[in-house]
Amino acid sequence: MEKDHLYVLWTNDNPITAEKMVFMYTINSLAQGWWEKVTLIVWGATPKLVAEDAAMQAKIKEAQQAGVHVTACKACADQLGVTQTLLDLQIEVKYWGQPLTDLLKNNERLLTI
Repeated sequence: MEKDHLYVLWTNDNPITAEKMVFMYTINSLAQGWWEKVTLIVWGATPKLVAEDAAMQAKIKEAQQAGVHVTACKACADQLGVTQTLLDLQIEVKYWGQPLTDLLKNNERLLTI
């Protein structure tokens, strides 16, 4: 893992925060060359927001087209009943507990929203 890879842990299901921070920053980070890679981790309440909100789905697609890697917590998605919807949106769904722990232990660049 390189230090020019930003991981954004998105757990806040507020749509305004999503639009005005999460997507604005992740998309512009790549467009402006601030980071070489950006991974958006959809966790907590946000898988449900993404699965049910067409505007959030459009933002996910825009981020993916900009090069943002979008991935979601499988445990959360399963518990919220939205795993297939996320997969249909081309979002990687995997267990994130150990990978997040590894990111933290390796002092990777992690922004939590």
